Amino acid sequence: MKKVLVFAAALSMIFMLVGFGQAASKGYVGVSMPTQSSERWIKDGHTMKDILEKRGYTVDLQYAEDDIPTQKAQIENMVTKGAKVLVIAAIDASTLSATLDNAAKSGVKIIAYDRLLVNTKAVSYYATFDNRKVGVLQATSLVEGLKKFKGKGPWNIELFAGSPDDTNSFYFYSGAMDVLKPLMDKGQIVVSSKQIAQDKIGTLRWDGAVAQSRMDAILAANYSGGKKLDGVLSPYDGISRGILSSLISFGFVPGKNLPIVTGQDAEAASIKLIKAGQQYSTILKDTRNLAKVASDMVDAVLKGTEPQINDTKTYNNNVKIVPSYLLVPYVVTKDNYQKLVIKSGYLKESDIK
Repeated sequence: MKKVLVFAAALSMIFMLVGFGQAASKGYVGVSMPTQSSERWIKDGHTMKDILEKRGYTVDLQYAEDDIPTQKAQIENMVTKGAKVLVIAAIDASTLSATLDNAAKSGVKIIAYDRLLVNTKAVSYYATFDNRKVGVLQATSLVEGLKKFKGKGPWNIELFAGSPDDTNSFYFYSGAMDVLKPLMDKGQIVVSSKQIAQDKIGTLRWDGAVAQSRMDAILAANYSGGKKLDGVLSPYDGISRGILSSLISFGFVPGKNLPIVTGQDAEAASIKLIKAGQQYSTILKDTRNLAKVASDMVDAVLKGTEPQINDTKTYNNNVKIVPSYLLVPYVVTKDNYQKLVIKSGYLKESDIK
């Protein structure tokens, strides 16, 4: 009898502790990130998790490692486990519609994180940067670098775009072409490969190795006879590093005739290259701020209030205009990386040594 009473008391304690744990949490939030192969997604996920957990939420952070079925399964599992809100940075934004529609039927609120979720009315809000402006800044920095280091021109450049399955790629490209197309029309900028259309210059999964292989082919076909290449528009630091590896292997020399190469995300490996004078620029999108905006959206939704929004016109996901909050991006070069990246605390000095 004593053993039964002891067991009953222990069981009761377990239920009390479980109940306390549930009561202590304000809600269960699922955070679905695309991959850990990119430095920025690791930062985004863990920053958001830290913020939300400090506010009393239970957070399930999952990385799908660029595998679409894995991301679908992870999201479905979050819903099954009782997630009230999902924050999703999609691998391929067009493949999750049915999964998200089913989640919404269960009362789950969905926030798109830096990649617009398309072809579904289930997405409630979108937290991102001004992505068209990112493209404008990339192209503007390319032109500034060309003027500074490559004379009066005309300049020969090549173009790279992001992954075709990422809606942001189209905004980056459109913004960049706002700057570059008028110069192409004047003959000030020439794309020797004639690969200009986005379906010709996209880089699946933002893969640096894919970019390196394409750059190798472009160089072999268009620049083997000693023709100069002045610059390369690159939309992301991982792609930029692949491009630079190709250029240097081809015979371009840093500090002498290396083309101007842009980038995005202010990754430590690329800040090192900027510091060394190889990559010309990158775009800082301070994901600490983006993670906070997304966390604030979660907070508002679970409290039954409206999140702060500053754009209700730009992002049409083919079903609806998604209410969005857009943050400001910044150009980073050798001249200002200390101020923007190091002194701001985005990276540590030790990260770029």
